[in-house]
Amino acid sequence: MTCVDANRRLLELLATGASSEQLAHAARAAGGDAAELALRIRETLTEHQRREAELTALFDTASDLARLRDPDAVLRSIVRRARTLLGVDVSYLSLNDEAAGKTYIRVTDGSVSALFQQIVLGMGEGLGGLVAQTARPYATADYFADARFRHTAPIDTGVLEEGLTAILGVPLAIGGKVLGVLYASDRSPREFSTAEVALLSSLANHAAIALDNAHLLDETRQSAAELNAANATMRRADEAHDRLMDLVLRGGDLPEVAAEVAGVLRGEIAVHDPSGELLAGSPLSFDGPAVASSRTSGRAESTEDTWVCAVQAGQELLGSLTLAGRPELAGADRRLFERAAVVTALLLMLRRSVAQAEDEVRGELLTDLLTAPARNPASLTARARRLGVDLAAPHVVLVAHAPGTSRRALASACARFGDLVGVHAEQVVALAPPGVAAAKVASELRSVVDCPVTVGAAGPATGPAALADAYSEAVRCVSTLLALGRAGDGAAMAELGFLGVLLGRHADLPAYVRATLGPVLDYDARRGTDLAGTLRAYFATGGNLARAKDVLHVHVNTVVQRLDRVSALLGDDWRDPGRALEIQLALRLAELGPTQPG
Repeated sequence: MTCVDANRRLLELLATGASSEQLAHAARAAGGDAAELALRIRETLTEHQRREAELTALFDTASDLARLRDPDAVLRSIVRRARTLLGVDVSYLSLNDEAAGKTYIRVTDGSVSALFQQIVLGMGEGLGGLVAQTARPYATADYFADARFRHTAPIDTGVLEEGLTAILGVPLAIGGKVLGVLYASDRSPREFSTAEVALLSSLANHAAIALDNAHLLDETRQSAAELNAANATMRRADEAHDRLMDLVLRGGDLPEVAAEVAGVLRGEIAVHDPSGELLAGSPLSFDGPAVASSRTSGRAESTEDTWVCAVQAGQELLGSLTLAGRPELAGADRRLFERAAVVTALLLMLRRSVAQAEDEVRGELLTDLLTAPARNPASLTARARRLGVDLAAPHVVLVAHAPGTSRRALASACARFGDLVGVHAEQVVALAPPGVAAAKVASELRSVVDCPVTVGAAGPATGPAALADAYSEAVRCVSTLLALGRAGDGAAMAELGFLGVLLGRHADLPAYVRATLGPVLDYDARRGTDLAGTLRAYFATGGNLARAKDVLHVHVNTVVQRLDRVSALLGDDWRDPGRALEIQLALRLAELGPTQPG
């Protein structure tokens, strides 16, 4: 065979992918440089085929990742491809547990030992623990003879049972974080080339991406679920808030709001004022400490069997909401409950604003009615009618006096008795229906404001002018009750006997006092004496001079001298029963108000 024929034969064998033995025989026939060149060409082709297989495996792995398959399936595929491409007996993958500081075998391919598959490596233990700790590849041709890493009995036992000798491990890392280790191992000694380390590292990078994608996907799904739940909660909260606001804007009152909140939260609702009085809803107990705690925290507070939320505007406590029947109140429902408290605060503020406006209008009407009833009676009647008060109907005029509480609080308490209630000339005045008893009103007001309330009544009266006159009589009635030591009582003039008749609306009290005691009062004013006081002591002691001098803290002769002066001023008959009664009455009336001229 010629040299040309031999070379042609060698090329044909290369083209057909002949075996190494066939190439060696043809090379010997060709001889020389052609044989060496043919062998090099064969090595190059083999390397290209290997690289093509690696690239195909990496491409397939990337495709798996792009399709977002089950991460466990992707990891199993990567481990299987690592075993195939590197031509090893066993390939496997371990994942790190940062909390425990351990790494656990997750996937294996080619393993036959159950003990090996359950190996747990501590950080720095065994070859895999060293890779996980340092984030660097490590390879050993003979595991048991390699002293670069720490051997432990559990790890060595598992490796021995699997029969492994040569092991290559590369880290699965995302950024600077090591997620685990990918291994390729043989049951006989073997040196791993740089190309094999690079290939396994590429597969490990794909595995790390798969794990990171799975983690991101889980986070995305969890975030989506949380977002959906939050959106549902927001929609429910918005719908509940809209219903509550619609109730408020349509003029709904506290009972309607309480019923709506109870329906939304599926429980019982009570609305209390700051003192604990039930305003609306179910008769649930009031928990003052829980309200104080909620007011401080600004959140709903849980008690043993209820939830409590303070209703406040700024720092002002307007009341509270109490929810029963919901031992557990999840975050969404708790926010709904707290939002209901905000809506309740808005409603209470609106009620207060309306009440203040009505009080102002009613107060202006009451002032005009009592100070200038004759100025425009028709206008007064029309204004009263717009407020639901018929001045053409008979009314009893009540005047209430209670120095132990504010007039606003007293007027608020009087609202339950009168059609028109307000404060006029520092007095709380109410126009009440006929038949309202002053004594009963005084008793009930005392229980409300927790202090004695003196109530004077006059009427019934009809029309602006008559009501103004009745008011004046009711004021005198209150003054009379206080002068008689009957603070906290209630009465009309007719209930005060002859004193009431005397103090009636047509009596001229100053004239009566002057006609009866004028000389004595004038003498006291000129001389700076107290003959009137001596008379009061004399009558208070039943005409007993010895007892009178003790009351006055003077000598009995001084009392005699003063009474002689009274006789000179009033006449000797001032001790007669009829005259004495008039003088005593005048003395009492003089205590009710000024009787001096000017």
